[in-house]
Amino acid sequence: MHKVKLGWRGPEVSEVCFGSLAISPLQGRVSVREGREILSYAFYRGIDWVDTAEIYENYNQLQPVLSQYPELKIATKSYAVTKKELYASLEKARKELARDVINIFLLHEQENQLTLKGHAGAWEALQEAKAKRWVGNIGISTHAFQGVRAGALQPGLDILHPIINYQGLGIIDGSLEDMLQAIAFASDLGIGIYAMKVFGGGHLAREPEKALRFIRNIPGIQAMALGMSSTEEVDFNLALLEGKEVPIELKNAVTHRERKLYIADWCQGCGACIEACPQNALYLNEGQALLKSGDCILCGYCGRVCPHFCLKIV
Repeated sequence: MHKVKLGWRGPEVSEVCFGSLAISPLQGRVSVREGREILSYAFYRGIDWVDTAEIYENYNQLQPVLSQYPELKIATKSYAVTKKELYASLEKARKELARDVINIFLLHEQENQLTLKGHAGAWEALQEAKAKRWVGNIGISTHAFQGVRAGALQPGLDILHPIINYQGLGIIDGSLEDMLQAIAFASDLGIGIYAMKVFGGGHLAREPEKALRFIRNIPGIQAMALGMSSTEEVDFNLALLEGKEVPIELKNAVTHRERKLYIADWCQGCGACIEACPQNALYLNEGQALLKSGDCILCGYCGRVCPHFCLKIV
């Protein structure tokens, strides 16, 4: 597995980070046991770090595997706003993951300078935790190009985890070009950057080679988090990145598997997906988007307009 360094101050890691949302109870694609087996296999194949978040509720799922591999690195995220909340999130991660040090700790989904200002207490706690060596590197995740720019200028920030894919799906405040310019700006400042939603939440899975090649061709991005919910997906993605010919059986197992539309429980009921659905397969009920599964053709139009990336083809 190709190794990279995350910016000037970040650690050396494998180019691929295992995105654990895909195996977490939050998405429910696989059982806890199956998720652990997939994670173990990914580590066996050379992936040496895992991305998670407090909201994924999978620390206990990851811990037994991570305990077998103490050299593996962990990146997690928290929505904490105050110093007290951040310290509670950090202690939860350290306790439930059984790690004295969390390698990378990020503030989750920061949108711009004002959002970061509102989380000043949490950021101060992160800086203190880093000084105490409870955390290795600190940073933010973001779906906004303004978040990337503001984060790059945040005192003490080491790592950015932005949404980026070749169609610009999920960028909440601008265009793909805006995001690319922001990433270049952050990279020039030596910030470590690893991409999220490379496959657009599943909407770009029909052209995986194109999706991976696009990320690799962005000079400022060193690594990418890939959500994988089967050992076949691990083999498939690594074969593509290694430039190997993918066996037809493996390609069929990954690209031809049955898929469904998943609606996350953090849906805020804005209705944008309902207006975008050409099949009238979505409706609102008590502030939550729901699916008439028999009418859904998995076109992906709904996910493209969701401001919170709640809808995914899985």
